[in-house]
Amino acid sequence: MYFCGINSTIMNIKFNEIIQSKDLVLVDFYADWCGPCKMMSPILQEVKATMKEAVKIIKVNVDQHQDLASHFMVRGVPKLMLFQEGKMLWRQSGVLSAPDLVKVLTTHIK
Repeated sequence: MYFCGINSTIMNIKFNEIIQSKDLVLVDFYADWCGPCKMMSPILQEVKATMKEAVKIIKVNVDQHQDLASHFMVRGVPKLMLFQEGKMLWRQSGVLSAPDLVKVLTTHIK
């Protein structure tokens, strides 16, 4: 799921609804101009294929949604954050391998 071309108010409402979910929600804050961010897309696809319905993955463009990036203190991209029921469980900057990311996610499955 990608968020782009959505105005800030609608984006904030949808984003908050999604991270309030009982499901694990992995958020990838990225920018189109960021080389390492481009490396994350196939990694996230692999993670989704492995984790299936155990995790939702969304991507948020920091240039289009600067208010969300600012709220979550995203100073560099890619920035990955894991939420469940509105609580941030984990965050990390930079590129992770698919196996390392799956390991992080599985430690948070209840």
